[in-house]
Amino acid sequence: MATGITSHNVIEKNLHGEASITDEHVDNNTAVRKLLLDRGVKPENLPRSEDVDKVKRRIKKENQQALSQSSKK
Repeated sequence: MATGITSHNVIEKNLHGEASITDEHVDNNTAVRKLLLDRGVKPENLPRSEDVDKVKRRIKKENQQALSQSSKK
């Protein structure tokens, strides 16, 4: 979320240079964290998401199994 805000603001505010963009990104991350905490969500307590590559491998394996089962019928 903060990255999307930063990308938008880099264009809207015509930001240039690593320092100004980094400052913008830090400010956005701080604001997003504050919003979450105000809503009772502690990001460090959220469950980790499953790795995207693991999900892709699992889906591929499940699809292969489904195809092999359907071809046996």
